[in-house]
Amino acid sequence: MLRSLSCLTACLFAGSLMAQDGQIIHDAEFFVLQSQNGERWAEEDAALDARLAELEAEHGRPPNIIYLLWDDQPFGIVGFPGIQKNLGFETPNLNAMAAEGINFTRMYSEPACTPTRAAFLTGRLPVRHGMGVVGMPHEFAGLRGDEVTLAEVLSEAGYATAHYGKGHLGDVEESYLHNQGFDEALFTPMNQITSLYDPLGTGTNAVLGFAPELSPPDPYKLDDPGLVPEGWVQIIDGRKGELGEEWGLPNNEWYDKLDAESEKRMIDFIRRNADADRPFFAQYWPNWLNFLKPDLEKTTQNGGKVAEAYQRLDAFVGVVMEELETLGIAENTIFVAMADNGPMVHNPPPGWGMTQVMFSGGKGDFTEGGVRVPAFAWWPGTIESGQLVGDIVHVTDLFTTFARIGKATDFIPRDRVIDGIDQTSLLLNGDTFSRRDFVHIYQGHTLAATIKGRYKQHWISSDPGAATGIGASFFDLYQDPQEHNPHLVPLIHTLGQFKMMRARHELMKEQFPDKPNARGLPLTGLSNARPETLGISEKLERNFSQLPFSVQDFLAKEPTFEMMEFDWGN
Repeated sequence: MLRSLSCLTACLFAGSLMAQDGQIIHDAEFFVLQSQNGERWAEEDAALDARLAELEAEHGRPPNIIYLLWDDQPFGIVGFPGIQKNLGFETPNLNAMAAEGINFTRMYSEPACTPTRAAFLTGRLPVRHGMGVVGMPHEFAGLRGDEVTLAEVLSEAGYATAHYGKGHLGDVEESYLHNQGFDEALFTPMNQITSLYDPLGTGTNAVLGFAPELSPPDPYKLDDPGLVPEGWVQIIDGRKGELGEEWGLPNNEWYDKLDAESEKRMIDFIRRNADADRPFFAQYWPNWLNFLKPDLEKTTQNGGKVAEAYQRLDAFVGVVMEELETLGIAENTIFVAMADNGPMVHNPPPGWGMTQVMFSGGKGDFTEGGVRVPAFAWWPGTIESGQLVGDIVHVTDLFTTFARIGKATDFIPRDRVIDGIDQTSLLLNGDTFSRRDFVHIYQGHTLAATIKGRYKQHWISSDPGAATGIGASFFDLYQDPQEHNPHLVPLIHTLGQFKMMRARHELMKEQFPDKPNARGLPLTGLSNARPETLGISEKLERNFSQLPFSVQDFLAKEPTFEMMEFDWGN
């Protein structure tokens, strides 16, 4: 017990020292690992610095960074041709990325799209800034303006920065991506479900009640517009330091144009900065899936919407790789591609082919199927080809790693916990060189599970013994990757150690408290706002006129989400 308390104290003391000496403050578990591996890591870092300096001398500038993030896919569905043969489709370009670089087998995301995107951009678990839940219009919320994004960090180091495609980080002005460090951004404040928010979606019963004008007047309707978010904006086009513009209209026709426009702009951005000999950071988060658009001509044996969408995404990956080769900058560009969380296995749209491959669960779950995703890193001449890496990596690690590669580490904030760990050694040295052997998995803003190496503790458990503190909630991910068979007796010796991990984590959270997300009026800051959008604030004032609290009180209120577990007699 004394040793455990000593470790807790040491971790907190280490955090204080980091803040004082200007080093990055990581979560407690990193300090535990550093105390045991710090000397070896320091030797590795000296060699890595020399290698990165050689690359910069060779190419005349730091490496370019490209990041591709798509939705709702399980580990194994791409990057493994044998699995694809059994699923009836193939992705030759994504598979080439995996074969010519690193194929990560333990890349962890967050359980849903908004949390993963916020985690990547800030290098922080989304619980720390209130971005752990998925937003829908009108959200009245988004990513805080005082969070420091990777785009801001790399901009400080001289990088050109651009975002194209899905954003899903909120509908308040401070969350807009051109206000979060990107020089240019074409993005959606929300997600792909808005492809249904169209009269055609209502007409096909794909969405209910969204277009009331298609139905006879409701004689019982008192509230107008009621549950329909009038004035919502689907796509925003922005430049750093300027007001944004609504791009097109909020309907399926304009939704369907976004990916093609994003791909065109991204290639143009790459070419412009290659010609200017300026390092760039470009991220493409495609909408990828259109809930309404039919695939009238099937190109795969699978025929599902996911398999068909992969053909379009994979083709663009090939275009990017070929463009980098043509421009002569492939060897000075790191290209990372990954999914944002597992597949929609709960109430999936029929016929889409949202497939579980190796792990159980999917989008929204803290089981491996929800958070273990396909991921590849391609960097010709620097990342050795043909690597299957078994080390644990978390999406936040890309923030710190890209900053290191881009000579921007000095611009990472030192006044908050940065969960992302620098994994440059893993990229350049390969398998077994990760500096992480743990992951804390949140479901929303609730700590749901903790991973340490091959073992996993579920903090949320349906086992009756969980109330006593000794529930059957321990799993061996090598023996039971689907988390179907908990090992109570064989792993009960880990209970105290997992509790200490959690205690260290929670003590760091007490020292660096979580903050809520940003709250405010939605969809302000648009130079071409439609009357319906401008009218959002007017309707709010009218609706709140008879209430004992103000619009400002409402905007400051953080909604609460209580997780509840039900037993339906099973």
